Amino acid sequence: MRQIRVEFGKKDYKTEESFKTLRTNIMLSGVDHKVIMVTSCTPNEGKSTISLSLAKSLAESGKTVLMIDADLRKSVLAGKVRATDEVKGLSHFLSGLADTNDILCRTQEEKLAVIMTGVVPPNPAELLGQKRFEALVNGAKKVYDYIIIDTPPLGSVIDAAVISRVCDGAVWVLSSGEISYKFARVVKSQLEKTKCPILGVILNKVDMKNDKYYGKYYGKYYGEYGSSSGEGSKSSKKKTKK
Repeated sequence: MRQIRVEFGKKDYKTEESFKTLRTNIMLSGVDHKVIMVTSCTPNEGKSTISLSLAKSLAESGKTVLMIDADLRKSVLAGKVRATDEVKGLSHFLSGLADTNDILCRTQEEKLAVIMTGVVPPNPAELLGQKRFEALVNGAKKVYDYIIIDTPPLGSVIDAAVISRVCDGAVWVLSSGEISYKFARVVKSQLEKTKCPILGVILNKVDMKNDKYYGKYYGKYYGEYGSSSGEGSKSSKKKTKK
């Protein structure tokens, strides 16, 4: 298995706590929810960063985790990886140009492995719909506690719907103030048609200081714990009185 280094990025206290909460909610959703896809309505809503951070958080809790970057059209994870030479990925495997051992990569996080996208193929949806992808996921379920799959935005292309057939649940990332209610309903309807249970929605990129309700609530009862640097949802901790 090839060794790579992933740039996870620094997160403040509130963001770290948010991912711990997300991790706990995933664990409490049931033992049958091992394969979880993460999708969004449009690009740039933060789903890839959330996928990676969720996978890392699960690994930090002692779970063995495999993250699959299945966004074959526009990988974000590829820009966060350092490797000494070319890394074969999912598209190589699905095209029959590599086997499982060729695409599995260890990270600096002991219990977290990743599969990169590989080269951009001309037919992503067709490749993801093959039995070979289903076999890969089913094999991984025997080895890992959780498989997190970063998928393309469901509101842009059909790939996520194709991937959903091998998943036990879906997490939907929704960027605050950027997606209209009407468009969100359309994407929700598309996700429901896949028959893949929606485990929850992550409201991302929330500006806590400018929000009239949360800004006042957290400003009064909760403290600041550093500047915001992550893309994930935010939480905070109550100050201890001295």
